[in-house]
Amino acid sequence: MALTINLPEYNLYRGQVGTVIELLAGGAAFEVEFSDRNGCTYESVGLRPEQIMVLDFEPASPDSVSEMVTA
Repeated sequence: MALTINLPEYNLYRGQVGTVIELLAGGAAFEVEFSDRNGCTYESVGLRPEQIMVLDFEPASPDSVSEMVTA
């Protein structure tokens, strides 16, 4: 996933890529880790769905478009 907003209080900015590691509040939020190139976590924050976007690494099929998360 990637940030859709700036979070300067965490030194995180729009476009930075993180990994969802846990669902929070029954799926209403996500714990997201941000790591450097060596795999060392430098920040872990709880984010709402509208603060992130899903990144796809394969071409989207017409059937999967309706399943995509939008913010």
